[in-house]
Amino acid sequence: MSGNQTFITEFILLGFGNLPELQTPLFLLFLVIYIVTMAGNILTLVLVVTDRHLHTPMYFFLGNLSCLETCYASTILPRMLAGLLTGDRTISYTGCITQLYFFVFMVTAECFVLLVMSYDRYVAICNPLHYAALMRSWVRIQLVSGSWTMAFFTSTLITLLMARLTFCGPNNIDHFFCDFAPMLKLSCSDTSLIELVDLLLCFAIIVPTFVLTLISYVCIIVTILRIPSTTGKQKAFSTCSSHLIVVATFYGSLIIIYMIPAAGTAGDLHKTVLTPIVNPFIYSLRNKEMNEALRKAHSKLLSSPQVFTKSKVMFLG
Repeated sequence: MSGNQTFITEFILLGFGNLPELQTPLFLLFLVIYIVTMAGNILTLVLVVTDRHLHTPMYFFLGNLSCLETCYASTILPRMLAGLLTGDRTISYTGCITQLYFFVFMVTAECFVLLVMSYDRYVAICNPLHYAALMRSWVRIQLVSGSWTMAFFTSTLITLLMARLTFCGPNNIDHFFCDFAPMLKLSCSDTSLIELVDLLLCFAIIVPTFVLTLISYVCIIVTILRIPSTTGKQKAFSTCSSHLIVVATFYGSLIIIYMIPAAGTAGDLHKTVLTPIVNPFIYSLRNKEMNEALRKAHSKLLSSPQVFTKSKVMFLG
């Protein structure tokens, strides 16, 4: 390495920089996505915590998924919105490393949480008599804690290895956030170690969680098909159909973004396909218990002013 070589201290997120005429429409689009995502996930969390009918293992895991998606959206979208609004696409080296850390953390944790949710549905449908025993509160806490702990160690390892690399130019990241692969391309250091670790983690985490989730749903579908009555089949399938959609969109997006080569105009398509950030919102819309809890909460909000008015009249009287 030459002695006059300079090290970069900030990156430029190219994002959709080659589409300047679409900056305002894209800003409005992603602003709506961010607002809907945050509102949907926060509402889900509030309902799961406050409604006692939702204090079950399935909704406990759904609440954790909503928490993950809230953090994921807040990791990526605010910085991207600021860039689209102001035109300033720079991000500091420290900010980029931090964003990478939280991104890897959220994706890894979601892989494990989705696996835990599929296991929950597997036990509920394939082994219902033992569901209460297998999904006791301490078991649920251990499963979720394990998911978050694995995500912590994975993101910490990747981030520490990335922080050891040297970046000496160019500093243009062809993405709207600091993703792993675009950052790796800019390094002027030997990246063989971090690439090996990334490959090992992929086969140790993403592939097993996907395969186990797939196996769980194969067993679930086989069990549902063996139910003699049509009503029983519909009822059993309704309890896991929303989660199946979430799993399909999550892993489908990972495949589109990271496994299908981006070439030509398809490169911008890869940027627009976010890891699903509205999954819990979609999940809740298809769930009868969540809709019922939402109706109850709405009724309470509507009745609150009337209760307050009556109390005020009684106090003044």
